[in-house]
Amino acid sequence: GSAWLARGGVWVLANLRGGGEFGPKWHQAAIKENRHKVYEDFIAVAEDLIARRITSPEHLGIMGGSQGGLLVAATFLMRPELFNAVVSQVPLMDMQRFNKLLAGASWMGEYGNPDLPEEWAYIQTWSPYHLARADATYPEVFIWTTTRDDRVHPGHARKMAAKLIDQGHPVLYWENVEGGHGSGSTNEQKATASALEWAYLWRRLK
Repeated sequence: GSAWLARGGVWVLANLRGGGEFGPKWHQAAIKENRHKVYEDFIAVAEDLIARRITSPEHLGIMGGSQGGLLVAATFLMRPELFNAVVSQVPLMDMQRFNKLLAGASWMGEYGNPDLPEEWAYIQTWSPYHLARADATYPEVFIWTTTRDDRVHPGHARKMAAKLIDQGHPVLYWENVEGGHGSGSTNEQKATASALEWAYLWRRLK
């Protein structure tokens, strides 16, 4: 991150409703049927950065991991014209089946239960796997996961990358065969993941 700034890049941290930054009420404001507010807030941050000429769509990228990987994936599929790079790390992607894989069932209090039609009705509006369209134009996305992830099943990233590729969209996919729910189990693996991310972002956004 510091090297990015040293080379003239800008780095922005978006504190969105649904997170824990400002206490329980801030978090509770965007769960279940109100989860759409997370994506609305993220889009608002991107639009504000562009409106204030801090950046432009050509030079704007987004990066997030785990639940944040879900965030950036859903957002670029909703508003692809705002971004030119997307890094989605160890992400949730298929929100119709998230509760059936690994730790997914523990997140139903946050997202809802996709097995209930009334809750799937709102979940599907921000499920990346269900948002992807063959007739849309998307920026190149970098999706990566780890084979041994014990929280978010790597199948999420695999099937999302496969779907986008089948639809004809540009995708970079990397899977670390070591590590768990993160970039790796050693400093070398973490450095590799970080180098891949920042090299991709610099190539896309400089």
